[in-house]
Amino acid sequence: MASGTRGDLGNVLVIGGNGFLGHHIVNQALSSWNSKSVASIDLRCTHNVNEKAAYHECDITDVAKLTELLQTIKPDVVIHTASPMASGEGKTAHELFRKVNVGGTKAVIEACQKSGVKALVYTSSASVISDNETDLLNADEDYPVIRGAQQKEYYSETKAAAEELVIKTNRQEPSKLLTTSIRPAGIFGEGDAQTLAGFLRAYKNGKSNVQLGDNTNIFDFTYVGNVAHAHLLAARLLLATAASSIIPLSYERVDGEVFFITNDSPVYFWDFARAVWRAAGNDKGTEGVWQISQGWSIVLGSLSETFFGIIGKPPTFTKLRAVISTMTRYYNINKAKRVLRYEPLWTLQEGVDRGVGWFLEQDKKDSKAQ
Repeated sequence: MASGTRGDLGNVLVIGGNGFLGHHIVNQALSSWNSKSVASIDLRCTHNVNEKAAYHECDITDVAKLTELLQTIKPDVVIHTASPMASGEGKTAHELFRKVNVGGTKAVIEACQKSGVKALVYTSSASVISDNETDLLNADEDYPVIRGAQQKEYYSETKAAAEELVIKTNRQEPSKLLTTSIRPAGIFGEGDAQTLAGFLRAYKNGKSNVQLGDNTNIFDFTYVGNVAHAHLLAARLLLATAASSIIPLSYERVDGEVFFITNDSPVYFWDFARAVWRAAGNDKGTEGVWQISQGWSIVLGSLSETFFGIIGKPPTFTKLRAVISTMTRYYNINKAKRVLRYEPLWTLQEGVDRGVGWFLEQDKKDSKAQ
């Protein structure tokens, strides 16, 4: 199956390999790396399928079944991307986040330890250091993780809890499993159900002339192909460490470490939105844009939540969405560049063109099917 040139990965298992990020990792592992085999475990394996990979359906919180599968697949490295979408509030959503992100990760760790897996790469989130109030300017891995009452977003709370479990597992006896955590920021691209989908939905609904805030807030968006690449770089380096009898020096260690991943191209938030809309066919730019101040945006988000809460429906606009659209949040990826040798393979504009192009093709297919 060896077909790539970026390095050797042995037997690769992607948990959540049919999902948005996961299927990009599967495809790259098959096309650009030397992999003996590539498999996916997901709750459903009916979409985003690569004919060269093997697929297995499993609820990852079922540790017995998961362990049985890992002992059959015999992966050298597990890349754990499975997670619910990072949206939703209320008891039901919180229970799902806790069950999958924390409970599922505990099960993955246990299954890896029982199955002789050498390396585990976990997909965390750059949001684990954000309180969704304080701007983040060139934030790096030295920033504290926000937990408990300070963390306004429960999804991020559970991702941080899972990341802590993963990092604490590193070199834990007797399995000696090596672990690392990747913290991507603002993932977008083909198959994206949140970032691009949200901007394109606004465009289709005639809302691309609305801007929240004054667009002086800088934000990091990251093309999914680059995020997938970073995961596989980390996987290769963990496997190299596992094969060595020498523990790397602290400044070059991957195991037990966390890494922010971005496109290394921070951009004004609404400039990115307009780049998406331009790729979709809107070349008006800032012409006729109606600007709502940051303060009023947050007030309107709060009122929307209250109104929809009264009528028992999910809000179409939230305070959190208003805050994220108007805050500065970008990261320093020098550590990933130095240790993982990470560099983006696709520019931000290339990512936008690829991602929006995929959505336009899907629209054409849907139109033909009707």
